[in-house]
Amino acid sequence: MTDFASTALREREWRLAHGRSASLGATGHVMAVVNVTPDSFSDGGLYEATEAAVAHALACSEQGALIVDVGGESTRPGAASVTAREEQDRILPVIGALSRHERVLISVDTYRAETARLAIEAGAHIINDVHGAQREPEIATVAAETGAGLVLMHTGRGRDVLADVIDDQRAFFARSLDIADAAGVSPAQIVLDPGFGFAKETVEINMDLMARFEELHQLGLPLLAGTSRKRFIGTLTGREAADRDVGTAATTVVLRMMGAAIFRVHNVAMNRDALAVADAMLVAKQRMAGRPQQ
Repeated sequence: MTDFASTALREREWRLAHGRSASLGATGHVMAVVNVTPDSFSDGGLYEATEAAVAHALACSEQGALIVDVGGESTRPGAASVTAREEQDRILPVIGALSRHERVLISVDTYRAETARLAIEAGAHIINDVHGAQREPEIATVAAETGAGLVLMHTGRGRDVLADVIDDQRAFFARSLDIADAAGVSPAQIVLDPGFGFAKETVEINMDLMARFEELHQLGLPLLAGTSRKRFIGTLTGREAADRDVGTAATTVVLRMMGAAIFRVHNVAMNRDALAVADAMLVAKQRMAGRPQQ
């Protein structure tokens, strides 16, 4: 059985672009969702204008988000695709404006190598690829050349998946990590995201992944969890997307106790509070594990 407390609290330095880094381990960190899109599943259109997106990102930072994740194309099932130029026109002004605020770590949510490179040039520190570098492997070269942090997300979209949820995670990430290694990306730049909700169509699949989350530590890299407002939470709670933040916070606590380091969420304040409780419990568990047996 994994010692969740020691796993979650183990210190690691995550190397990022522009000479920045983030310390992962002692506390859970929030990555705030900033969708500069008209059609994202729960907040499409709210931050489509550059000024609104920048204001929202800065508010998220004030509420305790370590990272703001800026995306210009919806990843919800059935969403209309956009061109690289459309994506870039949406996000680059936002990233450029945010880069003037030194406290903010900026992630770009894209699978396109060209967009990733332009985003890093505009001031982003992290590339968050929902295709795990398998749609455009050149994105790993961008990470290697710029020193950017690289989030590799698991997805089952567009391919056959293995019956066992963790076996499929291992197989997918083996390919993604081979791509990253061949490009020269250091393991210190990489975080893995198991991709809750991405072609994991049933509540049972997502809950099985959550129940077995600790097995992903065998991959030896920090883990990011992105459950925020996902459909499986709606099925469990009976709530529409905008009203799933309490359910999301519950998954944040569960996954922090299982060693997740970063949590990509829409509601920063609620999940920061959830993490404060989970982190305190992890410290208590570690402290009590060190006590001599009675």
